[in-house]
Amino acid sequence: MRVPLSWLREYVDLPATETGRDVQAKLISAGLEVETVEHLGADLKGPLVVGQVLTIEELEGFKKPIRFCTVDVGRANGTGEPQEIVCGARNFAVGDKVVVVLPGATLPGGFSISARKTYGKTSHGMICSADELGMGDDGTHGIIVLPPETEVGKDAIELLELVDEVLDIAVTANRGDCLSIRGVARETAIAYGLPLRDPALLDVPGPNAFGYPVKVSDPAGCDRFTARTVTGLSPEARSPIWLQRRLQKVGMRPISLAVDVTNYVMMELGQPLHAYDRHQVQGTIGVRRAQEGEKIVTLDGVERKLHAEDLVITDDRGPIGLAGVMGGADTEIADHDLSEEGAAATTDVIIEAAHFDQVSVARTARRHKLSSEASRRFERGVDPQAASAAAQRTVDLLVLLAGGTAEAGVTEVIAPSAPHTVTVAADHPDKVAGVTYGRETVVRRLQEVGCDVYGQDELIVTVPSWRPDLTVPNDLAEEVIRLEGYENLPSTLPRPPAGRGLTGRQRLHRRIGRALAGAGYVEALNYPFVSEQVFDQLGLEADDPARRVVKLVNPLSDEEPALRTSLLPGLLAALRRNDGRGSHDLALFETGLVFQPRDAAKAAANLPVDRRPSPDDVAALDAALPDQPRHVAVVLAGAREQAGWWGKGRPADWADAVEAARTVAREAGAELGIRKGQYGPWHPGRCAELTVTVDGAERVVGHAGELHPRVLKTLGLPARACAMELDLDVLERVGDTVPQAPSISTFPVATQDVALVVDAYVPASDVEAALREGAGELLESIRLFDVYENAEQLGEGRKSLAYALRFRADDRTLTVDEASAAREAAVALATDRTGAVLRG
Repeated sequence: MRVPLSWLREYVDLPATETGRDVQAKLISAGLEVETVEHLGADLKGPLVVGQVLTIEELEGFKKPIRFCTVDVGRANGTGEPQEIVCGARNFAVGDKVVVVLPGATLPGGFSISARKTYGKTSHGMICSADELGMGDDGTHGIIVLPPETEVGKDAIELLELVDEVLDIAVTANRGDCLSIRGVARETAIAYGLPLRDPALLDVPGPNAFGYPVKVSDPAGCDRFTARTVTGLSPEARSPIWLQRRLQKVGMRPISLAVDVTNYVMMELGQPLHAYDRHQVQGTIGVRRAQEGEKIVTLDGVERKLHAEDLVITDDRGPIGLAGVMGGADTEIADHDLSEEGAAATTDVIIEAAHFDQVSVARTARRHKLSSEASRRFERGVDPQAASAAAQRTVDLLVLLAGGTAEAGVTEVIAPSAPHTVTVAADHPDKVAGVTYGRETVVRRLQEVGCDVYGQDELIVTVPSWRPDLTVPNDLAEEVIRLEGYENLPSTLPRPPAGRGLTGRQRLHRRIGRALAGAGYVEALNYPFVSEQVFDQLGLEADDPARRVVKLVNPLSDEEPALRTSLLPGLLAALRRNDGRGSHDLALFETGLVFQPRDAAKAAANLPVDRRPSPDDVAALDAALPDQPRHVAVVLAGAREQAGWWGKGRPADWADAVEAARTVAREAGAELGIRKGQYGPWHPGRCAELTVTVDGAERVVGHAGELHPRVLKTLGLPARACAMELDLDVLERVGDTVPQAPSISTFPVATQDVALVVDAYVPASDVEAALREGAGELLESIRLFDVYENAEQLGEGRKSLAYALRFRADDRTLTVDEASAAREAAVALATDRTGAVLRG
């Protein structure tokens, strides 16, 4: 909302020394977000005067039309002689009053004006357009042509109100009252402790039987409809300069007098209005829901197919407007300029000032992708009591500026409703803020907002019609706190109960994050929303459980309506985005929740807000939510080790993804099984299946390895990218997170190497498990250090696995025989289980 300071001063007697910056500080302190203060005309310097065009000479021989003009500027040039000016615009004629900038002046942007020779003539100044003066769009895209009665030689800076300050306020969704000068003026008056001259306090005639007929068929969608009629408007009447300038300052373009007046009153009072050409309205004006298949051409020239939930304004022909959003083209006000094309200018208008349901207007605007100044206000809440005053203000301005006559008929259709009251304890704001305000301060601040307050310890507060956002005691407490100043609230650190800290689960997640960061991974936080098409891109089977998703009723994006069942889509998107920006060596990780729908969906109950929910309430709510296990995932691409003087470096490969899984398992204290696997997006020959033992049964908890080339191509990822994903909750369940101090023996280690020949399909992990079990308690560690394949030496389909076995006892030095016996036992069990043969 743009608020000119000059307009604001009409309703609040601000001190003359107060600047826009001062008002900005006051309003920010009161809780309004004033983003900027724009200084209009700050670098403008005169002389800038009104001139009258005396002669126009068309200059020939140039690529574009050029005119040499003489302009009477009175005594502004010091001589009284006509000013000679070269101009390329063509929207003015001899006798027109224009704005002239004389040599020595400076226009916005630091553009200095001086006499200069151009097109074979000397131009002593410029005839100005609205853009050149920083006024904004006036719709003409040419020279400013002033009303004929404007005095020649008059200072145009003052006439056009070119010097002003404009506050740009970001209005939140609950403060629809501040989308008007009236609302901001009220906040300003409260902030300065000054009285407010409310522009809505007008003498309004009561409704009678002579008004234009109106029928409201949906009182829930329209609880108030005021109609007034003005006849005999002068077709030649134009919006005066002051009205046009105020509209331009608030960011609106002047169009025609009737439209400008309705826009002006909307910005002034916050009540959207609409003017209909009375001669184009046929029969009774109605308000109802649209019928399926109905269509309307709105003022923007677009034909729109209506939905059954759309609230529409109708006449005997059908819809003539989308209620609270935009009017229809059939009853549009015709400007005087159109009469030259055969269309009669509008002389009689019907003024509509209505109050529409917030939700209905918001849904209609979004359904038709049609946001307007009116819909923005209705969505945030409009004062229903201001409708009749806004209609009266519009009628008064049309009579004043266009010479019209206000008809005696007044139509008001009102659905009965009681004022909204809220009961609140007098000390409730004190408890919320932790500050003792006292009853007198609470009552005074609520009355300043416009509330009627009664009672002592328990206050009965009647909320003003312009504040529909005040519905519960906490809303009233917020009003008191913000007007007393958020900056006056003491800074108090929370004191947690002694003996409590992070849960075991939180500590585990932090350890895992630190371990992965220490291994060179960078944490990436992604949105939990996905499209269902991503599962096709990842190559998941049609019956894969990961395809069962929880869909949002009101998603942020229609393209991503589901909650993720895997962390990979978000991480891979981050990988693609960073690779596209030139970061090719990437290692990213994320820990976060995934969402899995339950087999039996339950509806969540509405929990009470006046007390703490009981354990049963919380349990019922949890039962209605989807399962939300926590996962950890990593993705890698590019170089894992950089090349340099120290060596060649190496690219990231599937082994790095597997090692990341081992890192996570070590932090969780879980024993991770690794074997060859095949799943979804991973390369079938370079995919490891990750398992743990849960309650005596083996369970797959994730996969790691290189991604399939087809997936890489579909998602636009770099070649040979790798990934890993694990179920952290299962690891936490089976793991032992109690820190284990390392056992350091004072006795020497005995090392034995063994090379076993097995079939090529036998997993190395199975051989290692057999060796570990067979070696017994004396085995300290085992490491696979070589894999060898040679058909000539080993035979077709055979491979050699070489392991280094380290044996050590806690109480003695092992003999060679003891170490050899343990080695032979390990080999024997490996031979029995995997068919291994000791390599000769």
